[in-house]
Amino acid sequence: MKKKVRITIRLAGLLLLMNFWGFVFAQDTDSTAAKENTDTASTLENPGPAKKTKPVKNTFESIWIIDNQTVMVPIKGSFEMDIMHRFGTLEEGYKTFYGIFETSMIRLGFSYVPIDKLLVGISIGRYNMTWEGYAKYAILKQTKNKYPVSITYYGNVAVDTRTKDNFQNGSDRFMFFNQVLIARKLTDKLSIQVAPSLTHQNVVQGYWKTSGSVADSTYKAVVDGEMNHNHFAIAVSARYKLKQGMSILFNYDQPLTQHATNNPNPSLSLGIEFTTSSHAFQLFFTNYYYLVAQQNNLFNKNNPITIKGLNDITLYPQNFLIGFNITRLWNY
Repeated sequence: MKKKVRITIRLAGLLLLMNFWGFVFAQDTDSTAAKENTDTASTLENPGPAKKTKPVKNTFESIWIIDNQTVMVPIKGSFEMDIMHRFGTLEEGYKTFYGIFETSMIRLGFSYVPIDKLLVGISIGRYNMTWEGYAKYAILKQTKNKYPVSITYYGNVAVDTRTKDNFQNGSDRFMFFNQVLIARKLTDKLSIQVAPSLTHQNVVQGYWKTSGSVADSTYKAVVDGEMNHNHFAIAVSARYKLKQGMSILFNYDQPLTQHATNNPNPSLSLGIEFTTSSHAFQLFFTNYYYLVAQQNNLFNKNNPITIKGLNDITLYPQNFLIGFNITRLWNY
């Protein structure tokens, strides 16, 4: 009888122990599940900071694309030196070794980025000893799902520093240029830019038109054939990357304003660019001879091409010239 009682007690103890462990395990499982549910809810309510989308890089490799600025502004603290050179036209052929031994145009420029997105600079060019002060500000940068294009403003003031006997008034020395640069990097290789511009000149070219006679006091002299003070134009530029550090460049500038006389010609340019992290070298053919934007837009006399129809297109290679740009960049 005692033996049965002992077996019954042992069995009851075993069942009690199993119930105890089952209770503990159930509590632990419920606690873990509750914690997981709490963590999931917390994650849903507070997903954490979203990954920030950055603007596209290297839409162009330089602040220049042949004769035009690009949307690019170097990083804050960047200092840059530009050397720009244009030889004479190919018109004389071997006689001037295709323009290389003709009178050339040279421009030296220096720029700095004091704050993010803003570039300021100064330059001097050989033509009329023209000094230029300029600034460029990156308004928008192409960003996926945010901004489809990059937009930058560029403006300058050019001063003709020849002797005062070349001017009637001191203000006649000044010319102004404003441009909005709109670009998109379409692929890793291809970038395109469209840039409308406005040039203002304080003094314009024209001629005196006379009538009547001095003898009977009917003589009159009026200025006729004046150019407009304001000139609108648009530029289309493109870069195609062949491989790392090497690209093909294209540029076309079209005058829009029609003047009474001295209408400028458009520009057509094609070149190649070699780049490193701090250098850019561009070698090209162009029919622009000057090195300040407003001078090119207003006074270009080299006609590159005539188009009268799809079957009547004439190219004038004699009006082209060889040019190059060299830029060197330092970061401080």
